[in-house]
Amino acid sequence: MDIPVIDLSLYVDVVSGGFCLDGVVNPELEKVCSEVSQILRETGALLVKDPRCSTEDDGRFISMMEKYFEMPDEFKFLQARPHQHYQNGATPGGLEVPRSLVVPDMLKKANELPKEHQPLIPTGADLKWRYMWRIGPRPSTTRFQDLNSDHIIPEGFPEWEETMDSWGYKLLSAVEAVAEMAAIGFGLPKDAFTSLMKNGPHLLSPTGGDLGSHGKEGTVFAGYHYDLNFLTVHYRSKFPGLYIWLRNGEKVEVKVPEGCLLIQTGKQFEWVTAGDCMAGLHEVVVTKKTIDAIKAAKQANRSLWRVSSTLFSAIASDAVMKPLGHYALSPLAEKYPPVYAGEYFQKELAVIKLNENGK
Repeated sequence: MDIPVIDLSLYVDVVSGGFCLDGVVNPELEKVCSEVSQILRETGALLVKDPRCSTEDDGRFISMMEKYFEMPDEFKFLQARPHQHYQNGATPGGLEVPRSLVVPDMLKKANELPKEHQPLIPTGADLKWRYMWRIGPRPSTTRFQDLNSDHIIPEGFPEWEETMDSWGYKLLSAVEAVAEMAAIGFGLPKDAFTSLMKNGPHLLSPTGGDLGSHGKEGTVFAGYHYDLNFLTVHYRSKFPGLYIWLRNGEKVEVKVPEGCLLIQTGKQFEWVTAGDCMAGLHEVVVTKKTIDAIKAAKQANRSLWRVSSTLFSAIASDAVMKPLGHYALSPLAEKYPPVYAGEYFQKELAVIKLNENGK
């Protein structure tokens, strides 16, 4: 199945001039919003083209992160903050345990899929490194200070803050556009989602996989899992290997067109829609196509680190997460009881070993 590409240019143009004109909703935009919600409901994934997110901006960001991930591990450990659940600074490789290894029901369902749609079952913690960088303002007061802490800037990268903020805010703008369009498509107020996202712990979170050391076919960099946050956005990667699962269980190799973004639903999105949209499952593995890209990178003397251009958008830690609007009347609503987003997040991070003790 090919996932359709939604051009956000209409949204950007219309919203900048006001979504409603004399109380009349733009009919063309309303149609696109309906399409966004339908695709998210059926697939949990969406491809979008945002005129504010350029290939040049992504290239500058990726180049800096390749340089960072190529630094010695001893240097990168200096930016790790286990007491903050690794939600700030560096997350070392070999630490985060794929959800499919700690949630028995996930593994059982994965093994029940047709063989061609089954994930590669990981045998241990993910090999990938990650760097967490907060995007957007923090709340003035919060019950969850460890999820809303100050930035960590590695030494020797004078361009770090400007590069991270510039690219991160552009990715967040794309997510907010999709969130508003989805809300309209679902028959909710335009700001139903974005109002909950205000002052949320949004994280620009590039991952780094060392293909020079772990480039064997079948290597798992990010084991079969779903994201805990609201909506995740990725820019196109230099190395293939990302697979997603549609709601019907079909495994799909992600092919992000040039200049486009992939957006996936997370657990928070599932929560506020009472399961109308399920959290999207995915994995990152080394395939034959990855190996071909490694060979090409070697010939061109390019970095062999697979860096993702990823942002996790999130509901504010102190906001109460629950089914919204008409979703509160869903027969499935009782599966999603009211809970502080930060409380849910901390509990789930402990499940995948991202707590202070790592156990």
